[in-house]
Amino acid sequence: MTSTTESTRELLLSRIRDVADYPKPGVVFKDITPLLADPVAFTALTDALAELCVRHGATKIVGLEARGFILAAPVAVRAGIGFVPVRKAGKLPGATLSQTYELEYGSAEIEIHAEDLEADDRVMVIDDVLATGGTAEASLDLIRRAGAQVAGVAVLMELGFLAGRARLDPALAGIPLEALITV
Repeated sequence: MTSTTESTRELLLSRIRDVADYPKPGVVFKDITPLLADPVAFTALTDALAELCVRHGATKIVGLEARGFILAAPVAVRAGIGFVPVRKAGKLPGATLSQTYELEYGSAEIEIHAEDLEADDRVMVIDDVLATGGTAEASLDLIRRAGAQVAGVAVLMELGFLAGRARLDPALAGIPLEALITV
């Protein structure tokens, strides 16, 4: 668990809206746009994630498309380290590494520019939600294939009932996975 205070967790959670039956019936989507629109909550989130990056010795942050970009870029600025996007396939120019994976609604493919990471980089993965763990697991594979080290994974919210943490345990191999909120 992080050093994030209970009052910060409560603030963040109070700014996350549940949207029933989105993107398909039976799914309750966690909408973070109210949190992003609140400068106090967004700053608290950015500060908490930046503190994790610094604590784990990260030299680069990868943000996962799309909501992970929104979080990771200001966290990188706040922590004083570089930001590298992990994009959906076909969105990055030039040579990329790609990884296909399964997620809760089907399958997808992500890519990264291999030259954006170096062997001595310690990379923190930042995303909004840990659900089934597919996207995070694929990003860990990409970071390692690019030759960098994984410093950790940090998310705003973990959906504990989907068991993403258990899926990631073998890929993490003792590397920290930190969620500011678990529901």
